[in-house]
Amino acid sequence: MIKKATIPLFPLGLVLFPGMPLPLHIFEDRYKLMINECLDQNKAFGIVLFNGHQIQDIGCSAVIIKVLKQYDDGKMDIFCVGQKRFFIRKLVESKAYLESEVIFFDDEIESISREWEDIAARGINLLWQIESVPPKEEGLRLLKKLDYKGISFLIAGSDGFTPEEKQVFLEMTSTLKRLEKGTDSLEKIIERNLITQEIQKIIGGNGNIRKYFPVS
Repeated sequence: MIKKATIPLFPLGLVLFPGMPLPLHIFEDRYKLMINECLDQNKAFGIVLFNGHQIQDIGCSAVIIKVLKQYDDGKMDIFCVGQKRFFIRKLVESKAYLESEVIFFDDEIESISREWEDIAARGINLLWQIESVPPKEEGLRLLKKLDYKGISFLIAGSDGFTPEEKQVFLEMTSTLKRLEKGTDSLEKIIERNLITQEIQKIIGGNGNIRKYFPVS
């Protein structure tokens, strides 16, 4: 059954994934109004990638877990978590903030094999190598706690990917392909970083013009 809804829209320069935590500082009047309405009505809002010129038509809804701080001028710090992906059918501009008629979607149903476990374990291991993630023991517990779709989103949310690359992962409807492509891409990022480090070692040292013109 296709689920439709009209939700408030928050264009940002980032991509949110289901299950992903997201702290936000709300300071614009229109978004203060939007968040307060979401809090009063206990409803979600949508986050879509905005590059300064164009809004993507696929995003992810966010639920407000907690108001971390409320300021005297109405600004607030909130803590959200990604919920469901959606496709924008129509933008609605009847309020101070943007709304959208959306259709929610999820991954296709796929047959799980041992291959999935191997790819997921490799992906988590690569995450440990490139960014600040939980210690290995905690990471193993995380691996057991999350399903494969959750792990694929965790990998896709790595800081090693650009917002545009994350958007591609967000739009995928195959858990296995997202898992495979995310893991393979992390491997390439690590290889590229290692090459960059080696180049810096080779060209490093004092063999440059600046040594002849010391800064006083």
